[in-house]
Amino acid sequence: MKIETTKLSGLVILTPLRFGDARGFFSESWNRQRMTEIGIDLDFVQDNHSLSMTPGTVRGLHFQAPPHAQDKLVRCGRGALLDVAVDIRAGSPTYKQWFATELSAENGRQLLIPIGFAHGFVTLTEDTEIIYKCTDYYAPHCDRAIAHDDPDIAIDWDVSRTKRTLSEKDMAAPTLAELGTPFTWEACT
Repeated sequence: MKIETTKLSGLVILTPLRFGDARGFFSESWNRQRMTEIGIDLDFVQDNHSLSMTPGTVRGLHFQAPPHAQDKLVRCGRGALLDVAVDIRAGSPTYKQWFATELSAENGRQLLIPIGFAHGFVTLTEDTEIIYKCTDYYAPHCDRAIAHDDPDIAIDWDVSRTKRTLSEKDMAAPTLAELGTPFTWEACT
Protein backbone atom coordinates (compact mmCIF):
# COMPACT_ATOMS: atom_id res chain seq x y z
CA MET A 1 0.00 0.00 0.00
CA LYS A 2 1.42 3.35 -1.04
CA ILE A 3 0.58 6.10 1.48
CA GLU A 4 0.76 9.80 0.63
CA THR A 5 0.14 12.60 3.11
CA THR A 6 -1.58 15.79 1.96
CA LYS A 7 -1.33 19.43 3.00
CA LEU A 8 -4.29 18.86 5.35
CA SER A 9 -3.42 17.05 8.58
CA GLY A 10 -5.01 13.60 8.76
CA LEU A 11 -6.10 13.50 5.12
CA VAL A 12 -4.25 10.66 3.38
CA ILE A 13 -4.15 9.11 -0.09
CA LEU A 14 -3.89 5.31 -0.07
CA THR A 15 -3.03 3.46 -3.26
CA PRO A 16 -3.28 -0.32 -2.96
CA LEU A 17 -0.90 -2.53 -4.90
CA ARG A 18 -2.42 -4.21 -7.94
CA PHE A 19 -1.45 -7.64 -9.20
CA GLY A 20 -2.53 -8.05 -12.79
CA ASP A 21 -2.33 -10.20 -15.85
CA ALA A 22 -4.26 -10.58 -19.10
CA ARG A 23 -7.48 -11.27 -17.15
CA GLY A 24 -7.40 -8.05 -15.11
CA PHE A 25 -6.09 -7.38 -11.60
CA PHE A 26 -6.45 -8.17 -7.91
CA SER A 27 -6.10 -5.50 -5.24
CA GLU A 28 -6.55 -5.50 -1.47
CA SER A 29 -8.30 -2.17 -0.84
CA TRP A 30 -8.37 -2.43 2.97
CA ASN A 31 -6.71 -4.62 5.56
CA ARG A 32 -7.39 -3.51 9.11
CA GLN A 33 -4.47 -5.40 10.64
CA ARG A 34 -1.93 -3.96 8.19
CA MET A 35 -3.32 -0.45 8.53
CA THR A 36 -3.29 -0.64 12.35
CA GLU A 37 0.39 -1.60 12.16
CA ILE A 38 1.13 1.74 10.44
CA GLY A 39 -1.04 3.79 12.81
CA ILE A 40 -4.39 3.90 10.99
CA ASP A 41 -6.80 2.19 13.38
CA LEU A 42 -10.36 2.50 12.08
CA ASP A 43 -13.39 0.27 12.44
CA PHE A 44 -15.54 0.61 9.33
CA VAL A 45 -19.19 -0.35 9.92
CA GLN A 46 -20.95 0.66 6.70
CA ASP A 47 -20.14 0.56 2.98
CA ASN A 48 -21.89 2.89 0.52
CA HIS A 49 -22.00 2.71 -3.27
CA SER A 50 -23.36 5.40 -5.55
CA LEU A 51 -23.68 5.75 -9.32
CA SER A 52 -23.76 9.05 -11.18
CA MET A 53 -24.83 8.76 -14.81
CA THR A 54 -23.50 12.03 -16.24
CA PRO A 55 -20.23 13.97 -16.05
CA GLY A 56 -20.49 17.13 -13.93
CA THR A 57 -22.63 15.54 -11.21
CA VAL A 58 -21.67 17.21 -7.93
CA ARG A 59 -22.45 15.52 -4.64
CA GLY A 60 -21.60 17.35 -1.43
CA LEU A 61 -20.17 18.86 0.55
CA HIS A 62 -21.46 16.40 3.17
CA PHE A 63 -20.56 15.30 6.69
CA GLN A 64 -22.20 13.86 9.78
CA ALA A 65 -22.09 15.80 13.04
CA PRO A 66 -21.32 14.19 16.40
CA PRO A 67 -22.28 11.90 17.96
CA HIS A 68 -22.33 10.09 14.59
CA ALA A 69 -19.36 11.73 12.87
CA GLN A 70 -17.66 9.51 10.28
CA ASP A 71 -14.21 8.80 8.94
CA LYS A 72 -14.51 7.76 5.28
CA LEU A 73 -12.37 5.75 2.89
CA VAL A 74 -13.40 6.72 -0.65
CA ARG A 75 -12.56 5.04 -3.95
CA CYS A 76 -13.87 4.94 -7.50
CA GLY A 77 -15.14 1.60 -8.81
CA ARG A 78 -15.86 2.73 -12.37
CA GLY A 79 -15.18 5.93 -14.28
CA ALA A 80 -13.42 8.92 -12.70
CA LEU A 81 -14.19 11.68 -10.23
CA LEU A 82 -12.56 14.67 -8.59
CA ASP A 83 -12.80 13.95 -4.86
CA VAL A 84 -12.74 16.94 -2.49
CA ALA A 85 -12.26 17.20 1.27
CA VAL A 86 -12.57 20.44 3.26
CA ASP A 87 -11.11 20.94 6.73
CA ILE A 88 -13.98 22.22 8.92
CA ARG A 89 -12.20 21.78 12.29
CA ALA A 90 -12.44 25.19 13.98
CA GLY A 91 -9.00 26.24 15.20
CA SER A 92 -7.17 24.03 12.70
CA PRO A 93 -4.19 25.65 10.95
CA THR A 94 -5.85 24.61 7.66
CA TYR A 95 -9.46 25.53 8.59
CA LYS A 96 -11.58 26.05 5.43
CA GLN A 97 -8.81 24.79 3.16
CA TRP A 98 -9.60 22.08 0.65
CA PHE A 99 -7.79 19.29 -1.10
CA ALA A 100 -8.82 17.57 -4.32
CA THR A 101 -7.51 14.52 -6.10
CA GLU A 102 -8.68 12.45 -9.03
CA LEU A 103 -9.90 9.00 -8.10
CA SER A 104 -10.54 6.60 -10.96
CA ALA A 105 -11.06 2.93 -11.60
CA GLU A 106 -7.80 3.07 -13.52
CA ASN A 107 -5.55 4.71 -10.88
CA GLY A 108 -6.98 2.80 -7.90
CA ARG A 109 -6.34 5.67 -5.49
CA GLN A 110 -8.38 6.03 -2.30
CA LEU A 111 -8.85 9.09 -0.10
CA LEU A 112 -8.99 8.57 3.66
CA ILE A 113 -11.07 11.42 5.06
CA PRO A 114 -11.00 11.83 8.84
CA ILE A 115 -13.71 13.16 11.13
CA GLY A 116 -13.78 16.95 10.94
CA PHE A 117 -13.84 17.19 7.16
CA ALA A 118 -16.68 17.82 4.71
CA HIS A 119 -16.61 15.62 1.62
CA GLY A 120 -17.82 16.04 -1.94
CA PHE A 121 -17.02 15.03 -5.47
CA VAL A 122 -17.75 15.78 -9.10
CA THR A 123 -17.93 13.09 -11.75
CA LEU A 124 -15.57 13.37 -14.71
CA THR A 125 -17.01 10.57 -16.86
CA GLU A 126 -20.32 8.90 -17.58
CA ASP A 127 -21.47 6.09 -15.29
CA THR A 128 -19.10 6.87 -12.44
CA GLU A 129 -19.34 4.70 -9.34
CA ILE A 130 -18.04 5.80 -5.95
CA ILE A 131 -17.60 3.29 -3.16
CA TYR A 132 -16.83 4.35 0.39
CA LYS A 133 -16.51 2.92 3.86
CA CYS A 134 -17.70 4.77 6.98
CA THR A 135 -16.82 4.39 10.67
CA ASP A 136 -20.36 5.18 11.84
CA TYR A 137 -23.82 4.39 10.54
CA TYR A 138 -25.89 6.88 8.57
CA ALA A 139 -27.82 9.06 11.02
CA PRO A 140 -30.29 11.40 9.27
CA HIS A 141 -30.50 13.72 12.31
CA CYS A 142 -26.71 14.29 12.09
CA ASP A 143 -26.53 14.66 8.30
CA ARG A 144 -25.21 18.08 7.22
CA ALA A 145 -24.32 19.77 3.94
CA ILE A 146 -22.31 22.85 3.01
CA ALA A 147 -22.72 24.71 -0.29
CA HIS A 148 -20.35 23.29 -2.89
CA ASP A 149 -19.73 26.84 -4.14
CA ASP A 150 -19.17 28.49 -0.73
CA PRO A 151 -17.08 31.57 -1.66
CA ASP A 152 -15.11 31.42 1.61
CA ILE A 153 -13.86 27.93 0.65
CA ALA A 154 -13.59 28.60 -3.12
CA ILE A 155 -13.19 25.07 -4.45
CA ASP A 156 -12.06 24.77 -8.06
CA TRP A 157 -14.38 21.98 -9.22
CA ASP A 158 -12.72 21.99 -12.65
CA VAL A 159 -16.01 21.45 -14.48
CA SER A 160 -16.19 24.58 -16.60
CA ARG A 161 -16.44 22.38 -19.69
CA THR A 162 -19.66 20.74 -18.54
CA LYS A 163 -22.88 21.65 -16.77
CA ARG A 164 -22.99 20.90 -13.04
CA THR A 165 -25.86 18.73 -11.82
CA LEU A 166 -26.79 18.89 -8.12
CA SER A 167 -29.57 17.51 -5.93
CA GLU A 168 -32.15 19.88 -4.43
CA LYS A 169 -30.57 19.26 -1.01
CA ASP A 170 -27.13 20.29 -2.26
CA MET A 171 -28.48 23.34 -4.14
CA ALA A 172 -30.11 24.56 -0.90
CA ALA A 173 -27.10 23.89 1.35
CA PRO A 174 -25.89 26.85 3.44
CA THR A 175 -22.36 28.19 3.52
CA LEU A 176 -20.05 27.07 6.30
CA ALA A 177 -20.39 30.50 7.93
CA GLU A 178 -24.18 30.14 7.94
CA LEU A 179 -24.13 26.54 9.18
CA GLY A 180 -21.23 26.64 11.62
CA THR A 181 -19.10 23.63 12.45
CA PRO A 182 -19.53 21.07 15.22
CA PHE A 183 -15.82 20.16 15.07
CA THR A 184 -12.78 21.63 16.76
CA TRP A 185 -9.14 21.01 15.97
CA GLU A 186 -8.46 19.95 19.57
CA ALA A 187 -11.28 17.37 19.68
CA CYS A 188 -10.36 15.82 16.32
CA THR A 189 -6.61 15.42 16.85
